[in-house]
Amino acid sequence: MPVVCIPSLLRPLTGGQERVTLPGKTVGEVVENLEQRYPGIRARLFQGERLRRDMSLLVDGSLSRRGLLQAVGEDSEIRFIPSIEGGRSTPIF
Repeated sequence: MPVVCIPSLLRPLTGGQERVTLPGKTVGEVVENLEQRYPGIRARLFQGERLRRDMSLLVDGSLSRRGLLQAVGEDSEIRFIPSIEGGRSTPIF
């Protein structure tokens, strides 16, 4: 079954678990099973059907833009990574 790596900021919702194994053939199916087990976690990852703007999705180490539609395999690893923003658009000198 696919494994979801839980970001540290969301671990209070999973009782501190870092990795959760759940069934599913797509990220959407896995996330629905995650939500059933840990109510409220889906809203911290998604807004409606779209991944939150402050999150990135990696499946098997590759950045995914397909969100809930991304296919996963039996041994897939799913990671939700908080996006890091920063920098300046204008020179500081």
